[in-house]
Amino acid sequence: MPIPSRDDKFSFGLWTIGYNGADPFGGPTRAPLDVVHAVEKLAELGAYGLTFHDDDLYAFGSTDAERDTQIGRLKQALSDTGLIVPMVTTNLFSAPVFKDGGFTSNDRGVRRYAMRKAMRQLELGVELGAKTFVMWGGREGAEYDAAKDIRSALERYREALNVFGDYVTDKGYDIRFAIEPKPNEPRGDILLPTVGHAMAFIETLERPELFGLNPEVGHEQMAGLNFAAGIAQTLYQGKLFHIDLNGQRGIKYDQDLVFGHGDLHNAFALVDLLENGGPNGGPSYDGPRHFDYKPSRTEDETGVWDSAAANMNTYLLLKERAAAFRADPEVQEALSAARVPELAVPTLSVGESYDDLLADRASFEDFDTDSYFNGKGFGFVRLQQLATEHLMGAR
Repeated sequence: MPIPSRDDKFSFGLWTIGYNGADPFGGPTRAPLDVVHAVEKLAELGAYGLTFHDDDLYAFGSTDAERDTQIGRLKQALSDTGLIVPMVTTNLFSAPVFKDGGFTSNDRGVRRYAMRKAMRQLELGVELGAKTFVMWGGREGAEYDAAKDIRSALERYREALNVFGDYVTDKGYDIRFAIEPKPNEPRGDILLPTVGHAMAFIETLERPELFGLNPEVGHEQMAGLNFAAGIAQTLYQGKLFHIDLNGQRGIKYDQDLVFGHGDLHNAFALVDLLENGGPNGGPSYDGPRHFDYKPSRTEDETGVWDSAAANMNTYLLLKERAAAFRADPEVQEALSAARVPELAVPTLSVGESYDDLLADRASFEDFDTDSYFNGKGFGFVRLQQLATEHLMGAR
């Protein structure tokens, strides 16, 4: 079994390991988890980072003194263990004041409060050395079409993000923003529901270079989308600023299972992409491998730490399997037979114009579509079976 180390860049949200088991149908099944204890246990398990919402560290409505006490305790625990805070975020979804959203609430006073709350957490993130500020708009949406002017909501969302971009630029802060898409839950419909929606929205901002994505496995799969394919597009467009790993089994509520405890094939493809999908066959992403999951409410604290370890172990096992898959000569032959490498070859030759293409009779007028393949297939099924056999450890 591989052993996690700091070099693997595994990080966990305080809200994940600290999840007390409460759900819409039942109350907590575990006691609250103290932040110092959480940091110490994660360090023992081989993680390198802890992330948190403001309300994870200190209760909503805390006094300045209570807030400072918790921040001080966190700083000391980080110093004692060597863990870092690579990312922070803010909670604009739990308190009743955010029942119609934060940045896009119909109420202007709520919008101003939400911006101030986010900016205070942004300052704390910079103080702790975080490089990414994640924004999940869990309440930025609606249940009823007439209740929200979507164009105005997007403009208010844009307004808030433009302010944040100006703020960190003027202050000279070394931090970027990552939007986290989700199609629904807790709102009936959430704004910027998928990777594609969020990337399109970013291009409307005044400083789009400061904004990227924090895609989550379960969120894309809740919309019936292929997570590995979505990540490939964020990498293609240089917008993968952070990533949330967990497990999901189909189009249903957000399960937040342990990574790999859902669509294992897609998890394998994802790890292969992150670790082997770079331009030279190396890693294509060098940021935190962040786990945003919930330990099952059936578990006690021992089960919490077992599940935290399971996330890291599953990732490392898939990393080993993906490396073996790429090194297998039969896989390389199957990739070549399927013409996968050929897709990287430009369709037009160097210097070729559209006039040259139009003049090339072999590409159209004389192209025999009926006999071109001579009955031969691409061999995609064989390639997938090889991946399956490597995933199962049969090769």
